[in-house]
Amino acid sequence: MKQRIAYILLLFSILFATAPSLVAQSGGMVTPVKFSHKITDDGKQRAIVSITARINNGWHFYDQNLPKGGPVPLVFHTDKLVGAKALGGFKANKQPKSYIDDIFQVEVREFEGTVTFSQQLEITDPKAFVYEGYLKGQACQDNCVQVDYDFSFNSKQLSKSMLAVAATEPAETTNEETSTEAETDSTETALLATTDTLSAGATSTSVSESSYWAPVVDQLKAYGDRNQKQSTAGLLYIFIYGFLGGLIALITPCVWPMIPMTVSFFLKRTKSRKAAIRDAMIYGLSIIVIYVALGLIITAIFGASALNNLATNAVFNIIFFLILVLFAVSFFGAFELVLPAKWTNKMDSKADSTTGLLSIFFMAFTLVLVSFSCTGPIIGTLLVQAGTSGEIVAPAIGMIGFALALALPFSLFAIFPNMLQNMPKSGGWLNSVKVVLGFLELALSLKFLSVADLAYGWGILDRETFLALWIIIFALLGFYLLGKIRLPHDTPLEKISVSRLFMAIISLAFSVYMIPGLWGAPLKAITAFAPPLYTQDFNLYDGEVHAKFDDFDAGMRYAQETGKPVLLDFSGFGCVNCREMENSVWIDPTVKGLLEDDYILITLMVDDKTALPNVIEVEENGSVKKLRTVGDKWSYLQRSKFAANAQPYYIAIDPEGNPLSASYAHDTNISNYIDFLKGGLKEYEVRKKELAK
Repeated sequence: MKQRIAYILLLFSILFATAPSLVAQSGGMVTPVKFSHKITDDGKQRAIVSITARINNGWHFYDQNLPKGGPVPLVFHTDKLVGAKALGGFKANKQPKSYIDDIFQVEVREFEGTVTFSQQLEITDPKAFVYEGYLKGQACQDNCVQVDYDFSFNSKQLSKSMLAVAATEPAETTNEETSTEAETDSTETALLATTDTLSAGATSTSVSESSYWAPVVDQLKAYGDRNQKQSTAGLLYIFIYGFLGGLIALITPCVWPMIPMTVSFFLKRTKSRKAAIRDAMIYGLSIIVIYVALGLIITAIFGASALNNLATNAVFNIIFFLILVLFAVSFFGAFELVLPAKWTNKMDSKADSTTGLLSIFFMAFTLVLVSFSCTGPIIGTLLVQAGTSGEIVAPAIGMIGFALALALPFSLFAIFPNMLQNMPKSGGWLNSVKVVLGFLELALSLKFLSVADLAYGWGILDRETFLALWIIIFALLGFYLLGKIRLPHDTPLEKISVSRLFMAIISLAFSVYMIPGLWGAPLKAITAFAPPLYTQDFNLYDGEVHAKFDDFDAGMRYAQETGKPVLLDFSGFGCVNCREMENSVWIDPTVKGLLEDDYILITLMVDDKTALPNVIEVEENGSVKKLRTVGDKWSYLQRSKFAANAQPYYIAIDPEGNPLSASYAHDTNISNYIDFLKGGLKEYEVRKKELAK
């Protein structure tokens, strides 16, 4: 039984460590930022135009003037400014969050919540005043969305006093002051490579090319496309993550011995077994209430967005790294970490002095305090993971899962007291559990140090160093399980159980698995933990996949000529999750072979700022929208044809532009991606046979 529990511990520990990588967001038609604009004036000569961005919870919106090589910055463009001149650019009403992004390796600045951008104008001719422009930017969560907004102001929006001043004292202006037309930056004047252009209501040069752009939303719905709506699976995984954490906490030295003691107390304090079961159930519910209250308090104090900020904050990651190392050293037996004794003594006295339900609640609170040294690091990591989900209820959901697993045995053993006889007694195996947790915490702490190292650019924990430390940690864990290493509180190991032997094999094999990573092997199993591949100094790996085309029309014409299906990849230069898919999924040999041999891969960058030869006007949602850049064109294609605007977004289509399956968003499960690609190929073969008949 002891061996089974130890085996379960390792399994749960692995699941607990890898659960964050299971959470994925679907791509679909989302509107993460809502805009509004207004103008105010002083009645004389000055006016202020303001554009307010209301950003959805869990999303962030990038600031202006970001360094090259980073995400897409916010840019304000002026199409027309008559009767006024700008006194500087747009300025935000609050400071953005600033940090070094661990993917782009540049400083980025982002806003959350609500932010207003304002610009001062000097009104030179109120009656002729016209100001038209637009903004473009990028909002991101687990996926990224390109956002744009057209704004316009005119003399009708000015105050009567300003118009009255203009009537009595007309302003003298030069042509340069009263009429300025926006010009595209010289860095964005490169022309689109293809000669095809898209215009509203215009007929393409051929019928086949016209069909490329035809909407296929109904066909996608027929395939049961789940990417037409946002997934709510994230909260379910947070709950599962919390439940696994609770199961791990159960079999620690701080909690396990408390189970028989507490249940026996309930069975002895009342003569009625029914009453004992009731008290144990209340005890379990009290544990759940306490931990859920903790999750709610954390959310109330910080908020979901603040938790997400903490999770990406360099100073916080250093602190959390040090805390986990401290817990690991404690678990190894160097010292004992406990909360102040007066806290537990006070709870004990409250439980003794009160009666009924209140005494049971204080008993549960005592368990929470006594078990802190074992549950603290598990709860801490859980709250960090919940915070990064962007969901305001995530910390509470995670705590429900954790507390449910922790409370379950107290209620079950009270209902079935005979099970207590088969419960393993406390002993040396519990200390082994604690030491195993110490090794795992030490390994996990390096992930937090890695974030800080990338943020400050220390260069002390590049990919090779990180992997070398993990190789050593898991090798030492394997030797410990084999009894080759003994720590202060360990009892002599007379023999090695079969389950312990298998755990040692798994740990040592995992250590060997990571060794090729020192020379650049992708190591897909730990991509969520290890530093990015570009931090590797010595890299022999060359397995990247590159698209054959970056132009939709040219790629579709080639597909018709070759008779191959097309995989459309809607991506972005500033899309972090796009890079993750390319570096962890596309490099798989099977995926790479399918993309290069069986599909025509077309990658369309929706944030490409290359200027189109001419501004194109299209009708969308009842209003006219201007497409100014190549990225605008591909973004419009994604919205109009597939009713989606999040990246990454993958869709397999035939040479006529019809979908071959449901779309695919950010999901790093390689097996799922292979099934997606093969499903499209299978459907294409079926259609070819039908046409041949």
